Amino acid sequence: MVDYTKPIAESNNFIVLDKFKKEWMVAESYQSKNDLERELIQDLVNHGYEFLLSLNTPEAMLANVRVQLQTLNNVQFADGEWTRFVETYFDKPSDTIVDKTRKIHDDYIYDFVFDDGRIKNIYLLDKRNISRNKVQVIKRF
Repeated sequence: MVDYTKPIAESNNFIVLDKFKKEWMVAESYQSKNDLERELIQDLVNHGYEFLLSLNTPEAMLANVRVQLQTLNNVQFADGEWTRFVETYFDKPSDTIVDKTRKIHDDYIYDFVFDDGRIKNIYLLDKRNISRNKVQVIKRF
């Protein structure tokens, strides 16, 4: 059954209808942010994401990124090399959120010079063989 309604008054900000029939309701009340986050995380886990509850500080997150990039690129960063990589490319203090987003999409390969002089392409992700990328999800902190 189609319920036709006729506007009584209209403006740029509202419409007054002759009659209104509420067809359905999503829930009795609004979903909390915590419930929404929990549901989203579970959906991502169901799609193959690894849930890492222990990543709850920027330092822990950066340490995890180091492990993941070393695995993806089959390299080992010495502590000084990692610090230099982060400060000069990965998380430059001058980068805005737009710069960081562009880096993921357009500038995701970085020619890094290791302390011993060798140069290696460091990939933030593998766009050719996406199954090599590891997907993880954390709770907001």
